[in-house]
Amino acid sequence: MFPVSPKKEKELLERMEKLGVREADIAESFVRSSGPGGQNVNKTSTSVVLVHLPSGIKVKCQKERSQALNRFVARKILLDKIETEKEGKLSAEQQRIEKIRRQKKRRTRRTKEKLLEDKRLQGEKKRGRTAVKSHSPDD
Repeated sequence: MFPVSPKKEKELLERMEKLGVREADIAESFVRSSGPGGQNVNKTSTSVVLVHLPSGIKVKCQKERSQALNRFVARKILLDKIETEKEGKLSAEQQRIEKIRRQKKRRTRRTKEKLLEDKRLQGEKKRGRTAVKSHSPDD
């Protein structure tokens, strides 16, 4: 059915069965892709749009230059979204995104601390630049 290894195809079908998604529940259409890929992308409809009819979840995939591969990848993405909606847990992709977000947040905190330290040092430098008081002989 898909140009992937039988193992990957079997895993996809098992996952669909586990989530209760049937091929009949999926509306599939093909549109022209955009972006890199040259003449092949511009002339053929390699982008895949899937709609899961019972839930209304819509997925568009144009990661690969091949329509068949995009059909496979789109189904995986659709299953991730359905799983997230049904089970309320974060999919592997969403967990990865959340991890990156947390890392960036940490970096931001570190950057803020460094900025404040630099400001403090700059203030100390300025305080050290007080005007020299001259002593006049009249005092």
